[in-house]
Amino acid sequence: MLNSALRILPLATEAGIWWLPVVIVAAIIFLIIFFSFVPLGLWISAAASGVRVGLSTLIGMKIRKVRPARIINPLIKATKAGLQLSINKMEAHYLAGGNVDRVVNALIAAQRAGIPLDFEKACAIDLAGRDVLTAVQMSVNPRVIETPVIAAIAKNGIELRAKAKVTVRANIDRLVGGAGEETIIARVGEGIVTTIGSSLSHKDVLENPDLISQTVLGKGLDAGTAFEILSIDIADVDVGVNVGAKLQADQAEADKRVAQAKAEERRAMAIAQEQENKAEVQGMRARVVEAEAEVPKAMAEAFRNGNLGIMDYYRMKNMMADTDMREAIGKTTATEGE
Repeated sequence: MLNSALRILPLATEAGIWWLPVVIVAAIIFLIIFFSFVPLGLWISAAASGVRVGLSTLIGMKIRKVRPARIINPLIKATKAGLQLSINKMEAHYLAGGNVDRVVNALIAAQRAGIPLDFEKACAIDLAGRDVLTAVQMSVNPRVIETPVIAAIAKNGIELRAKAKVTVRANIDRLVGGAGEETIIARVGEGIVTTIGSSLSHKDVLENPDLISQTVLGKGLDAGTAFEILSIDIADVDVGVNVGAKLQADQAEADKRVAQAKAEERRAMAIAQEQENKAEVQGMRARVVEAEAEVPKAMAEAFRNGNLGIMDYYRMKNMMADTDMREAIGKTTATEGE
């Protein structure tokens, strides 16, 4: 089109209407700028759908770096579904980093399911990082959460391994700030451990598994969470090891080792005492030998001082010989008697 205007310029100059090509070029430039800022096709679609939006509004979105299609298309969808939404609030949610299309889909789903949900709450849930559309779907179609295998020990020492299936429904009112699935699983596991641990025998749990479900449901485990627990079903219960017997065996082994250690300690003390007694006996013998060695010296000193005569010495030797003879006779008599 611009090339055609340039070709017309010489002809218009000759005819005295040189300004006509300038007007045409200016008009073309204006139209290019206009259509680059105004999504005319989107405005026509909105008008045909009964959504009233001005061209100035669309131009303002462009200036604010908002993609008009991200606002107008969800607005058309909401209007067709009978929802009355504010374009300014939708644009504000988009600028805040939210997903306008997902929020509108959630509002439409909630309206169809009869779930009370307004635009402000849906935006808050979306900005909190939760999928508001999935939450609405979970409110309509509850979800089943399967817990891992949970091991617990009854009072008789038998271990039981249980697995539960928890049916939950999203609680729209507690989606913002409510705890997630991990909290539900942890609380259910705690309830299972408590119920099995308070049972006198593992047979009571095996005979009546729904006792676990009734006890756990009565604890209000969904308090402060983003879900509402509908039911807790025990999927499987298996018997594990006899922990009580194993603990008793370990305790007996430990007691045995303690007793052996104490016996070894007493034996070592007895050996030490015996060695000490032997040392004392040897010491006494050494002192006796030392004393006997002093006897001849004392006798020699007595001879020198005149305190002991030769006859006294012979009498002493005779007495010692008589004593040795008596001891020998006594030993011989004892041997013959045997």
